[in-house]
Amino acid sequence: MNNLAVKVVREQKRPAAPPSPKPQRKRRFRLTLAEKLLIVSFLLFAFYVAVQFVSSQVQIYELNKDIQKLETAIDEQKKENNDLYVEVQQLSSYERILQKAKELGLSLNEDHVKVVKE
Repeated sequence: MNNLAVKVVREQKRPAAPPSPKPQRKRRFRLTLAEKLLIVSFLLFAFYVAVQFVSSQVQIYELNKDIQKLETAIDEQKKENNDLYVEVQQLSSYERILQKAKELGLSLNEDHVKVVKE
């Protein structure tokens, strides 16, 4: 019990705490109308720039896709042209023309042959 008495005495000896100041109310940060308009216009501008950026990227993607389709079509046409050129070379060979002429009953008369140079 002795301890309890000492604790009470110690508590009584402590000076009273000075009264704490009144808690101040936080001031709310208020924006003026001009500041609000400025912030809204900046946000709208940022949104507009973002939309324009995305739309330009979409256009670039579509153009690249079209370019690749055209390149594929060009490659296919080149292959077809090359195949047709080879076929023309085979069909226009002298031996084949002579064979077709004989099948159709034509004969080679060397007096009427004219040589044409390219």
